[in-house]
Amino acid sequence: MTVSHPVRVYRSEEPLPREEQLAWKIAEVAADPVEVDAEVTDMVINRIIDNAAVAAASLTRGPIIAARAQALSHPVSTGGAGATVFGLASEEGDAHLTSPEWAAWANGVAVRELDYHDTFLAAEYSHPGDNIPPILAVAQHTAADGRSLVRGIATGYEIQMDLVRAICLHKHKIDHVAHLGPSAAAGIGTLLGLDVATIAQAVAQGLHTTTATRQSRKGEISTWKAHAPAFAGKMAVEAVDRAMRGQTSPSPIYEGEDGVIAWLLDGPDARYDVPLPAAGEPKRAILESYTKEHSAEYQAQAWIDLARKLHREHPEFADPENVARIVLHTSHHTHFVIGSGANDPQKYDPTASRETLDHSIPYIFAVALQDGGWHHVDSYTPERAGRADTVALWRKVTTAEDAEWTRRYHSEDPNEKAFGGRVEIELNSGERVIDEIAVADAHPLGARPFAREQYIAKFRTLAEPVLEAAEIERFLELVQRLPELNAAEVRELGIVAKPGTIDLAGAPKGLF
Repeated sequence: MTVSHPVRVYRSEEPLPREEQLAWKIAEVAADPVEVDAEVTDMVINRIIDNAAVAAASLTRGPIIAARAQALSHPVSTGGAGATVFGLASEEGDAHLTSPEWAAWANGVAVRELDYHDTFLAAEYSHPGDNIPPILAVAQHTAADGRSLVRGIATGYEIQMDLVRAICLHKHKIDHVAHLGPSAAAGIGTLLGLDVATIAQAVAQGLHTTTATRQSRKGEISTWKAHAPAFAGKMAVEAVDRAMRGQTSPSPIYEGEDGVIAWLLDGPDARYDVPLPAAGEPKRAILESYTKEHSAEYQAQAWIDLARKLHREHPEFADPENVARIVLHTSHHTHFVIGSGANDPQKYDPTASRETLDHSIPYIFAVALQDGGWHHVDSYTPERAGRADTVALWRKVTTAEDAEWTRRYHSEDPNEKAFGGRVEIELNSGERVIDEIAVADAHPLGARPFAREQYIAKFRTLAEPVLEAAEIERFLELVQRLPELNAAEVRELGIVAKPGTIDLAGAPKGLF
């Protein structure tokens, strides 16, 4: 059973006991000792595999190189055994271990860089797999076992997704990681078995430190896009540390007269209803999230699948000389955030950054229509983006908001919720072709839903260029025994790159 918690702004003179505050309600869910369902445990394993896959593919990319160098500049803190950094072995006198907040930072960047892991979209959007790096880092540092790790991750997903269902951030230009700071703090609280009062303080601090603007996803998108969730995870680790030391946080952080809702979100007259599991109710939100088959913004997933279908059925569409215009009728979000409705000239710029092209549905649809597929590296190269026939086709693609697709995007019925739309292609011959797609092929309701087999295949595909075959098998064997793992085995839940893949000496120098 789910309980809906009403949330509003309270004037300073109005009493709001801390037990009635949203941060406390979140903490009660986190502290609930309810067991994790077998189905949820299996999906937690899938998402750890998924995160490792996309992290492996990112090990030699610039943001990861920089974040890893920062992390390795910080020794293991005295309160635990330290945490591993993706790509590096924890050998040689633990030279490659770091303090958990810095492991959360480096690994969070690796997971997010390619925009290729899981997603959940409702009132807000999110990548709930971003909870895994900070919770795993703390588990390794504190010698937690696999069962505790599963419990912590289930909480992280539950809290972030429940906040995402109820509270929209993006319409106020607040970045979606503002829901991640509280959820990761709650997940760490579950992992460590902390009491409600301590978790509530950490949740409040996790929110207070992670409310940033969405400029990181606007215009010329920078490398900070990959760092933003890693920063939220790092702040969550530090928030838990402060709370465990008895330090308090702004209160009430959501409902206060000068709090987040009053000044950053819907304002002093705001009303939200946040759904949270009742006491004793299993945390099953992870089962409603979905991963990506393609390395692109989630709203692009279904469009890539539709484009490759059209590529097979109408190869003539690949030639811009045949096409007069292409209009993608879609949801408000797709049109205004990654479509022509954003009014970002960079979305049609062949010299734009990878991060910007990833947030341009006109570019993505044009390339997928020409290539009949999508590749996490090749589809974004300057050479691919600058190809003359691609640029010509790309600039014929626009988006338009369609009220019905917007309604389905926001539907709370998982059987109706949709992230695609209808394409109308007008050829210079006068012929018109119309087709549509509701959800991506890999979606639970799609043509080819992802199961363990597909997660493992994705991991193998992305890991094979950078991991030895024996390392791939070691990791897969270990992670699939997750609930049975002891603390020493949890510490091995990383991936180790082939010799020569990572050049630590060649990393950029900074302050640390």
